[in-house]
Amino acid sequence: MNQQPEITGIILAGGKASRMGGLDKGLQELNGIPLWRHVARTLAAQTSRLAISANRSLDSWRASGYEVIQDALPDFPGPLAGMLSVMKHSTDEWFLFCPCDTPFIPTNLAERFLQYKTDAQVVWAFDGERDHPAISLVNRSVIPTLEAYLESGERRVMVFLQQCGGHRVDFSDMKSAFINVNTLVDLQNMQVKS
Repeated sequence: MNQQPEITGIILAGGKASRMGGLDKGLQELNGIPLWRHVARTLAAQTSRLAISANRSLDSWRASGYEVIQDALPDFPGPLAGMLSVMKHSTDEWFLFCPCDTPFIPTNLAERFLQYKTDAQVVWAFDGERDHPAISLVNRSVIPTLEAYLESGERRVMVFLQQCGGHRVDFSDMKSAFINVNTLVDLQNMQVKS
């Protein structure tokens, strides 16, 4: 019998959002709803529980009702720091990470990751043209490797996932699901005109 593992969904919202003028990106609204809530709605339906990795606007994030986990490392060292802090904070086995600025993620993200991960401890999304390493399924077994990687001064998510023996999972049939919001102009262009 092939039992599916429980997965914890994590919204990555811990960055500086320098291209967003320093605004907390996930809290900006798309069609009247904060970006992160679009992600949360889709992730919650695919995971056993949901938490948020955040470092700023903590009162706003905590008001969501979800657990908020801050980076243990200072100075916003990137998505991997958030991933490490979350995995060290929890005893869960599998984590589905997704940035707060990807409001259209697929409803079958976890299912496809599990279907194609084979024996890999990490897999990430590939839209047919680009890899999306921050949209990834990660097993807690990589914690020691990730600690050493960050201690060495490295920050590149893709390099780390490859070093863990991970591989991409093809989502080229739903490329538009991985569009992300980097700037206020991007956000404005995505608003549905009524």
